[in-house]
Amino acid sequence: MLYTQDRTQQRQFLANAWQKFLNKEGLNPLETQLTQVIEMHPEYHALINNVELDYFPEQGEVNPFLHINLHLSLKEQLSINQPLGIQKYYQKILNKVKDPHEAEHKMMDCIAEMIFSSQKNNTPMDHQAYIRCLQAQSN
Repeated sequence: MLYTQDRTQQRQFLANAWQKFLNKEGLNPLETQLTQVIEMHPEYHALINNVELDYFPEQGEVNPFLHINLHLSLKEQLSINQPLGIQKYYQKILNKVKDPHEAEHKMMDCIAEMIFSSQKNNTPMDHQAYIRCLQAQSN
């Protein structure tokens, strides 16, 4: 259910996974990944159940649901090395910052920039711009 265009359904899936984790219920592999990311972000724990709350990035607010999904997207990219070479960029960034979570955040900034630019300009996602951003982060 995570892969749907319905924002509320996506958020509810995440909230349900977190509740199952807290209740020590069995989790499927995707729920396990989600809860591992949520665990790394205690600042989101109290927000996860409020699936209707709006966030305004232009006012400096971080959308915890988007943030968690960006982590998952990056983990998926790294697991299949797509775009080709992303594992190499991750390793370079990790060597630079010395913290896996911070390395993911730097890479997620590139994903978010690509998505934002695509939405703002109503154009397809520019994967070359994404790679250039990763290159810049890794230098």
